[in-house]
Parts: sequence; C-alpha cells; structure tokens
Amino acid sequence: WLRRCTHYLFIVVVAVNSTLLTINAGDYIFYTDWAWTSYTVFSISQTLMLIVGATYYLTFTGVPGTATYYALIMTVYTWIAKAAWFSLGYPYDYIVVPVWLPSAMLLDLVYWATKKNKHSLILFGGVLVGMSLPLFNMVNLITVADPLETAFKYPRPTLPPYMTPIEPQVGKFYNSPVALGAGAGAVLACTFAALGCKLNTW
Repeated sequence: WLRRCTHYLFIVVVAVNSTLLTINAGDYIFYTDWAWTSYTVFSISQTLMLIVGATYYLTFTGVPGTATYYALIMTVYTWIAKAAWFSLGYPYDYIVVPVWLPSAMLLDLVYWATKKNKHSLILFGGVLVGMSLPLFNMVNLITVADPLETAFKYPRPTLPPYMTPIEPQVGKFYNSPVALGAGAGAVLACTFAALGCKLNTW
C-alpha cells in the first residue's frame, strides 16, 4: 500500500515540477538577457526531471513503453499549465512541442533491447536521454518569435543594480548550448536514472 501510494505521489510531483521548469524555460526575460545560458540550464533540468520519473515508472511496471507514457503525462501537464498562464496574460508566444517523447522512446527502446537490464538502462538510457533532449529542445527555441519584440511589448519593471543581468563571458561552449547541455546531461542523467531505479528497491 505504501509503495503504491508513493508511486502515484512521485509521478504527480515529478510531472508537475517538470511542467514548472518548462514554463520558466519559456520566460521572455530569460530569452532576452540569458538566451543561450538559460536554454542550457533548462535543457539539463528537464533532462533530469524526465529521466528520474521515467526510469522510476519504467522499472516499477517493468513494461517497455511506460517511459513514453510518462513523457506524455509531462506534455499534457505542460499544455494545460501554459494555456492557463497564457489566458492570464503572461506573454507566451511560442508553441510547446512534446520534446520529451523522442527521448523517452529511446529510454524504452534501451530497456526493451537489453531485455530489461537495469544497469544497461542506467548507462545507455541515461546517455541517450541526456544527449538527445537538448537537441529536441532546440525545436522549442526555434519557435520563439522575437525575444526583443516581446520584451518591448511587455516591459518589465526597472531592476535594482544587484538584479541587473550581466552578460556572461563568451567561452568555449557559449555559442554551443546544445553541446554543453548534451554533455552535462549525458553525465548527470545516468546518476538520476540510477536514482529512479533505486527508488523501486527501498
């Protein structure tokens, strides 16, 4: 009974948090001042939220395909939340595409192809999800109309000096947010995939 209740609670909590991360990833303020930086950060955060919930759900049921179903839950939650925020006048001007589904399908494929081997799921599944999601997430960024136009249309209040964004130094990875997000995501996703599996053995 406790395990089943924990299961449903976990699915809801992770899916809701994934939705909130996606909402913030579309914030026009971020895309105005921190376009690539915020894209990388939110790509990694969404990767981790997807992998831990999908792995937990997948190993809990033991049925390949449930990771994709979990990603579908995240997508529907996000559609509902974004529609609600948009109706309240928040300046969203891009379409939410189901970017988690292809990555979750890869996770299901690994679980099925390795005959439900958890260690292969953690290693191969984690790397595939971590490397693929930042690439698919770029589809969302492409659909942003014009961040500067949105910023002028919805001017934000004057920020105090300590809140004023500072343009980060242009470094090796600054102009390649997909590469940075994929590299970091591939490493971190394996750890979170292991966490998802571990949650089924406590």
